[in-house]
Amino acid sequence: MKTLTYTLAAFALIAGAQTAQASTLDTIKQRGEVLCGTTTGFAGFSAPNAKGEWEGLDVDLCKSIAAAVLGDASKFKAVPLNSQQRFTALQSGEIDVLTRNTTVTQQRDTALGILGAGINFYDGQGFLVSKKLGVKSAKELDGATVCMQTGTSNENTMADWARANNVKYTPVVFDQFNEVVNAFAAGRCDVFTTDASGLASIRISKLSNPDDYEVLTEIISKEPLGPFVRQGDDQWLNIVKWTLQALINAEELGLTSANVDEALQSTNPNVQRLLGVTPGAGKNLGLDEKWAYNIIKQVGNYGESFERNVGQDSPLKIKRGLNAQWNEGGLLYGLPVR
Repeated sequence: MKTLTYTLAAFALIAGAQTAQASTLDTIKQRGEVLCGTTTGFAGFSAPNAKGEWEGLDVDLCKSIAAAVLGDASKFKAVPLNSQQRFTALQSGEIDVLTRNTTVTQQRDTALGILGAGINFYDGQGFLVSKKLGVKSAKELDGATVCMQTGTSNENTMADWARANNVKYTPVVFDQFNEVVNAFAAGRCDVFTTDASGLASIRISKLSNPDDYEVLTEIISKEPLGPFVRQGDDQWLNIVKWTLQALINAEELGLTSANVDEALQSTNPNVQRLLGVTPGAGKNLGLDEKWAYNIIKQVGNYGESFERNVGQDSPLKIKRGLNAQWNEGGLLYGLPVR
């Protein structure tokens, strides 16, 4: 009986501690801004522009979360983190959400106290080489030196692929992403391997003569990139998850930052629910019914964000490919808001 009493008391203490701990949403409302973990500078995804303003596909997701929660996309703070810092910063509460080109994996979802909240960019690991190397296939890289960043999934993926294809290589690893870039640019290694989107960004924004380099066609892994939150706060997980879904659904429904006001008069039930004309979706999340309207009005839909940051309206010129809508040959499939 005494053991049962102690057990119940322990559960009561745990429950009390959990109740006393403020939710992420409450903390953000009190603070007045969303803290988003970003890269230290990755053109197209998260990097400061010439004015020092953070922009990119991942930054747009961060802005969208701020628009949904606080009604103002400008109420966010970018917290630059390298690969080694990113998960610790999220676990410790230094940031509210990690919006930093991070691959969703089983190990990360189960062993780190964090959870992926969706996929905002479908990617894969590739290879960047100098054209002078005369290589057209990754399988011709036997004996090459390969630059990569430690603390990422790229090391293990490269080792697995090389073993499977009987390719021998010498790894050249660095702690900081910029160190990897500088080493490759200086010719200290033959190959740079990371996510293909990163290679496109590096080629355009970091190398003095981009036309002297090319990204090989091989993709050696699946790298579904997306936002992460801490485990244990289901409401916040839902907010981040459905913010991303609002961006994707908005594009499918033809809603843009330019026409969203006109769309308030739409008779389409899906549009009415997303924009809060028919109430319910906002209440379900603990947000204002205009949560998705604010996202679309202030940030745009997924397609708008893609094109201006990494697509045809950007220096990277990345094609939609797998990141096109499901009805246009891609993998984007907005979950129903109903």
